[in-house]
Amino acid sequence: MAQLRYLSHSAVILSDGSNQVIIDPFISGNPTCPIKWQDVEARYIVLTHAHGDHFGDTLQIAKKNDALVIAVNELANYVSRNGAKAHNMHIGGSFNFPFGKVKFTVAHHGSSNNENEYMGEPAGVIVTIGGKKVYHAGDTGLFMDMKLIGEAENIDVFLVPIGDNFTMGIDDAVKAAEFVKPKLVIPIHYNTFPVIKADPFEFVRKATEKGLNARVLEYGETIEI
Repeated sequence: MAQLRYLSHSAVILSDGSNQVIIDPFISGNPTCPIKWQDVEARYIVLTHAHGDHFGDTLQIAKKNDALVIAVNELANYVSRNGAKAHNMHIGGSFNFPFGKVKFTVAHHGSSNNENEYMGEPAGVIVTIGGKKVYHAGDTGLFMDMKLIGEAENIDVFLVPIGDNFTMGIDDAVKAAEFVKPKLVIPIHYNTFPVIKADPFEFVRKATEKGLNARVLEYGETIEI
């Protein structure tokens, strides 16, 4: 059994009842997030890349909860230098943690911190928790290898960006979902700022027309997966 809570933007909390894992905890400064970073009790933080709208409150949450930050090597080193615990990984690699498994995938984007320092390659991530596989695509454009990821991993939930401009737009995100063939696809990374304004219900309609199971989650909504 596993639960998924969508906080907004690309931030989600996964739980198996005993362990909480937060991905891309952009909370402070996020006008759509319904909680404060102080409310997060996750002991694991997974990062797709270092941009501020994904790295967010990582260091504060990590230090408050004695949490382990899981990220690609260069970003994990940055976290360690700033006083938090980190587990270094990289694209294509997987590792088993007390809650389950993390595997990093390719993402076509960039990754730098607020000082414009290079923080390694951007990534997507597949988190296995409570017997379920959640593929968080991170910030990315459409790429053909998503089809290989879908074939190899049997994804339960696919979290895909639809906001355009910095990532895929709606039509490319639908094609990505066709490649991955998840049991459920959920749109993320939209409407946080005017430049990524998009209609998630248009995405769901177009995905449904392709035979996919898609739904919109309200900010803060929790579902069983």
